[in-house]
Amino acid sequence: LAGEFIKTGAQAPAFTLVKNDLSNFSLDDARGKFVLLNIFPSLDTGVCATSVRKFNQMASQMPDTLVLAISKDLPFAQGRFCTTEGISNVTALSDFRHSSRFGEEYGVLMTDGPLCGLLARAIVIINPEGKVIYTELVPEITQEPNYEAALAALKG
Repeated sequence: LAGEFIKTGAQAPAFTLVKNDLSNFSLDDARGKFVLLNIFPSLDTGVCATSVRKFNQMASQMPDTLVLAISKDLPFAQGRFCTTEGISNVTALSDFRHSSRFGEEYGVLMTDGPLCGLLARAIVIINPEGKVIYTELVPEITQEPNYEAALAALKG
């Protein structure tokens, strides 16, 4: 991975990613809320799609929390997936722009192997003050994240 995976207790680096309508979304747009970053390689894989569906279902149990699904997929593909799957509680964001440093700053950009250039599977939770309160870098790309641990971290 490029960079070092972000650690609990760190100040979350600012980022600007792209929404389905091609407008920008920045971490500042979530100020005052908990933010769950569901980071993954591509919605076109079963495990990634499953994680978005599960977090969409779980979002109702997460008051004052914004759930962001972040990948390098183009915003058009993300929008199509969310519409087809009925995803309404999760905001899909694309890290496709060359000017983005999200992958490096959060330590999730894969630098070798068949998925080189895509984002690793990880969960990062940021509190309303902008501090990272939970992280999980999934050890095997085909493995789902620990949904229960993420939910527990939000419930404190």
